[in-house]
Amino acid sequence: MEGNIFIDPERCLACKSCELACAVEHSRSRALLQAIFEEPRPQPLVKVELIREAPITLERLTSPLQCRHCEDAPCVTVCPTRALEKQGIEGPVLVHEELCIGCKWCVLVCPFGVIGLRRDGKVIIKCDLCFEREGGPACVEACPTKALRFTTVAEFGRERRRKALAELQRGLVAGKRQQLWR
Repeated sequence: MEGNIFIDPERCLACKSCELACAVEHSRSRALLQAIFEEPRPQPLVKVELIREAPITLERLTSPLQCRHCEDAPCVTVCPTRALEKQGIEGPVLVHEELCIGCKWCVLVCPFGVIGLRRDGKVIIKCDLCFEREGGPACVEACPTKALRFTTVAEFGRERRRKALAELQRGLVAGKRQQLWR
């Protein structure tokens, strides 16, 4: 599965639906009711973080953060047991739990701080883009505001250009031509 999760923080409500969907998807049962009672409790591989605090709720900015599946992933480079493996150019960085010795080198070098430890502290955990799931990442599907999108870098760029051109066109149509070119 090629692609990555792209985030629009302005759409994130901090509802944590993505966290819940992720934890359930990575639980043994893959069902909400059963996952609640599992031991150890399932952990989400995505975390909603506060980016900007504000006195007014509407001005607060939050964002889900998960592994960015770097093209030249430093976590893969430093892993002494090759427990981390990059799948293609735009594919996920996967963890081979049976090879992980829990040295935490990957945690130290991750530029986004999104690699964590399983509750028992023996093995690392990180987003795997739900690579075994047919419908794409569970967090993307669960997001009620579409703050998360699973797509390729090329498609994401095309969408951004289309939006920018539409904004430019609206500005020109609304008579803002002089303001745009001053």
